[in-house]
Amino acid sequence: MNAPVSVFTPAVLVETAAARVSTATPCARLALRARGDLTPFDTALGLSLPTRIGQRAQSDGIEAICLGPDEWMLQTAEADAGAIINACAALYDRQPHSLVDVSGREVTFEIEGPLAAKLLTLGCPRDIGKIAIGEGRRTLFDGATIVLWCDAQDRFRMDVWNSFAAHVFSLLETGCRELAAETL
Repeated sequence: MNAPVSVFTPAVLVETAAARVSTATPCARLALRARGDLTPFDTALGLSLPTRIGQRAQSDGIEAICLGPDEWMLQTAEADAGAIINACAALYDRQPHSLVDVSGREVTFEIEGPLAAKLLTLGCPRDIGKIAIGEGRRTLFDGATIVLWCDAQDRFRMDVWNSFAAHVFSLLETGCRELAAETL
């Protein structure tokens, strides 16, 4: 697995009446590219890979999000990454694909609270309200590419590359404080 390089450790980073931003516990992240019959991957992973962009699936500690017509991000516990890598490697001869461990590339911010969705609109051009609960999207936040997971109406996860994390967090922190001040 890749070594994480993030300066962020799991903790609450900012909390106001508007929203709370924290850093999630690190996880294994595997970028999968595959075409054709996905059945062998479904069997190897123990879940049916979602086929509609933005759709998510979860089973036995593995979560997958469809980011493109032939692209998924898989997340699981760090200890389980090796089993997934081995299961997919066993498929390669009959089902060519690319599976890349990108665990060290990103950090996840958890954003929750009554104004969490509004906070995200400060840097995201996408209509946050149109992302269904249980889905997600690859999008931008102030020019930085992110993957946004909508876990509830007031709870999101944002995967951001480590090189942009400090910048993105700074905007989230400022936004939290500004939105809280507006509600006073």
